[in-house]
Amino acid sequence: MITPLIGIVMGSDSDLPVMEAAANVCKDFGIEYELTVVSAHRTPMRMFEYAQGAKDRGLQVIIAGAGGAAHLPGMIASITTLPVIGVPIKSSNSIDGWDSILSILQMPNGIPVATVALNAANNAGLLAVKILAISNKELSQKVQDYKDELQKTVLKKVELLVGNGWPNHFDEK
Repeated sequence: MITPLIGIVMGSDSDLPVMEAAANVCKDFGIEYELTVVSAHRTPMRMFEYAQGAKDRGLQVIIAGAGGAAHLPGMIASITTLPVIGVPIKSSNSIDGWDSILSILQMPNGIPVATVALNAANNAGLLAVKILAISNKELSQKVQDYKDELQKTVLKKVELLVGNGWPNHFDEK
């Protein structure tokens, strides 16, 4: 059995459409991960056990997504010594996502949570990969290759824009 290096947790399965982007990044980079639901409010003991045992299970980074009050990332960070990346999620009971963003951003000193943009689980996955790449040359090269591809994509668009002129740019795509 291969040990997952990244834990991806969410407060509810309704968060899965957002959080699956982090799982897809892990797949794209060939990193083992685990994905589950851990509610800070409805299953606090499960949350505590998950966070407390994460390092012993081999996890190196945790990505935690939550909407509304969004306590999950901060609570997990308060329990584990692993880096935690918070993904604020615009949920059905959200105040346009601001409640989630601020709940994850405004952690007290001593309990940091890296926070990405609203619904930006893709960026959370990329940040987790970059954290792992610090001590893994092969993974570091994959990150560099990814960045190189991003640059090529933008430069191709620049070429099209310059070649076609901006008024025709969207007609040529």
